[in-house]
Amino acid sequence: MSLHLVARHLLPVIFVASLAAAAAAEPKGVGIDLEGMDRSTAPGDDFFKYANGAWLRATPIPPDRGAYGAGVIVSDRTDERTSRIIQDAASAQAAPGSDAQKIADYHASYMDAAGIEAKGLAPLQPTLDRIAAVSDRKSLARVLGGTVRADVDAFNNTNFYTENVLGVWVAQDLEDTTRYVPFLLQGGLDMPDRAYYVDASPRMEELRGKCKAHMAAVLKLAKIPDADARAARVFELERRLAETHSPREDSEDVKNGTNRWRREDFDARAPGLDWAAFLEEAGLGAQKDFVVWHPKAVTGLASLAASEPLDTWKDYLAFHAIDHNATFLPEAFGTEGFAFHGTVLTGTPKRRERAKRAVDLTNAALGEAVGRLYVERHFPPAAKARVQEIVANIQAAFRKRIDALEWMAAATRAKAKAKLAVLKVGVGYPDRWRDYGGLTVVRGDALGNALRVEMFEYRSALARLGQPVDRSEWVMTPQTVNAVNLPALNAMNFPAAILQPPYFDPDRPLAMDYGAIGAIIGHEISHSFDDQGAQFDDAGRLHNWWTPADLEHFHASAAKLVKQYDGYRPFPDLAVNGTLTLSENIADVAGLAAAYDAYRESLGGKPAPVVEGLTGDQQFFISFAQSWRAKLRDPLLRQQILGDGHAPNEYRADTVRNLDEWYAAFDVKPGQKLYVEPKDRVRVW
Repeated sequence: MSLHLVARHLLPVIFVASLAAAAAAEPKGVGIDLEGMDRSTAPGDDFFKYANGAWLRATPIPPDRGAYGAGVIVSDRTDERTSRIIQDAASAQAAPGSDAQKIADYHASYMDAAGIEAKGLAPLQPTLDRIAAVSDRKSLARVLGGTVRADVDAFNNTNFYTENVLGVWVAQDLEDTTRYVPFLLQGGLDMPDRAYYVDASPRMEELRGKCKAHMAAVLKLAKIPDADARAARVFELERRLAETHSPREDSEDVKNGTNRWRREDFDARAPGLDWAAFLEEAGLGAQKDFVVWHPKAVTGLASLAASEPLDTWKDYLAFHAIDHNATFLPEAFGTEGFAFHGTVLTGTPKRRERAKRAVDLTNAALGEAVGRLYVERHFPPAAKARVQEIVANIQAAFRKRIDALEWMAAATRAKAKAKLAVLKVGVGYPDRWRDYGGLTVVRGDALGNALRVEMFEYRSALARLGQPVDRSEWVMTPQTVNAVNLPALNAMNFPAAILQPPYFDPDRPLAMDYGAIGAIIGHEISHSFDDQGAQFDDAGRLHNWWTPADLEHFHASAAKLVKQYDGYRPFPDLAVNGTLTLSENIADVAGLAAAYDAYRESLGGKPAPVVEGLTGDQQFFISFAQSWRAKLRDPLLRQQILGDGHAPNEYRADTVRNLDEWYAAFDVKPGQKLYVEPKDRVRVW
């Protein structure tokens, strides 16, 4: 759940992207899964296995997924609910132009496989014709500018990367918090990250060969002649683009949000691209100032736009237009796209069936329209009230933790408490629902609907420019199984879909809810005070409010956490990157500690009830570890370690080793694998 600049999510994008719909029964009072534990494992040696070992042994990863676990199970259940909502909309007589009509028609259009097959590439032909008509550098700039979209996921999920040649994220200015500005992001690669193009390891070399083969296969399906040679040139162009990109660790630095360029700076600092034509086509021709998150990538794109042959650029653009829209084209294109992006890159052997994909795509296109119906059916006011109470208790616990920090100066403490006081916490759904009146959905036009949704989202993003900043804005739909902190807005979203078992269940003991959803809430609150979020003040400005001594102490604690996570090695040749995952790890440690304090406070001085022989503290920590229950295929796990800011779930469960109370709850002794000397346990907040 995570940005650094704009959003911090709980679950990694690489994991969320692997979630797939499947039949999942409605929960009936889910508490701790006792049968899923492995009590033959000592908690102090492997707490993740102790809490989940029997489940891990007995549960295979379904063939249509790259991962399976608690998040997937909840997502499955949510998708089943959402599917019923969409089907009900399809069977009703919806008024023309209503949200229900758009939901029904978008879904029905994708389900019309025969109609899509019969049309072939015809729906994409206007795009391909425009690419084919490129005859000079100015027309190339126009077409490149026309590919720019509001790539929300690139920033929200902390990838800082967009599939388009450049991405635009319209968000609150980090220094002038009263206005929105456009942030420009690097992009344009078919594989997930620059490392896939520049890493010299044999595995990456193998993936590069498979990427070239995939590019050729797509061009052959489109009956483009000389496909192998064209694919080789397209891949080489992407490799050169990748060389200009910032590595993931550099992209994480929120200070990139101060790279301000005026409109005239583009011509001087990034020559080679007709920026007037590019920005005009991107709908940004009148914009006077920008934040360029990746200056080197922008400069590199401009240089390559001038130096690479026009025919290579045209092949590149044609390939990406087809590959990006493959799921809305005849089945052969979708199958090839999944074979590479699904099987090769994530290890998932089987593509999900069309009905499940249709639900996912409709959800993505009309998220809040579907979400409004979801909330009406599945998120009662009583559930919202209980979560809001837990949130308030954890905020109070965090406030007490701030007061108890002996090392923190009074000035820094006052600023931290001021920031905590203004956090706007959204539970379940937004204060105001989104208006889809400007979106046209046409039954029978699957690709056209998808393209219109992209443009609707982009125009909606650009429309924020010049408007007052809205702190109540949500970046997730209610049916999203995740949560988010928005440091620049001092706001958080906890969607309705994550507020269900095993994360939240109002019918189970409070210790379990505090260990699961409480730790999630604490995690998101803590993101306001992690290595990135702590750089924003109570107004959302990128502003240092720390004394030098306090900042030095904070960085020393963070360095201990980096070392701890650097020591985790899922593969002989690949370790977790403690620097890359630092923000999430800080939030896990601080969030779990605050949730524990809030849980103990909720007892009012009374002992927690013992359940199935487990004390309240044991229930708390086991619930936390079971909330991270998951299995990932090796290629997907490698992809996460290389490019995602979240550590693998197993090691997130090991966060417990930094809390003294865990040692007492499970009688953890020196010499056990997870034991950390008291002086080395990380206490950031």
